[in-house]
Amino acid sequence: MLAFILVTPLLLLLGLLAMERVERPFARDAIADDLEVFLTTAHPEDVETYVSEGYAQALDRYWRRRRRGTKKVAAGS
Repeated sequence: MLAFILVTPLLLLLGLLAMERVERPFARDAIADDLEVFLTTAHPEDVETYVSEGYAQALDRYWRRRRRGTKKVAAGS
């Protein structure tokens, strides 16, 4: 019984590490696709934010600008 209690957490840890290895390529592909779309449609200010502050902040700014633009277009209709 004591061996089971000691081995179970180690087996769970090994399982989690294996799942991380399996998921890693999928996450990398999604980020690459998002980055490609971002760089082809972003304004120069968004790209400057990407260079100076990183991808997450630039993407947040990009989506905020896109949402504001959508609301203005909908309000103007």
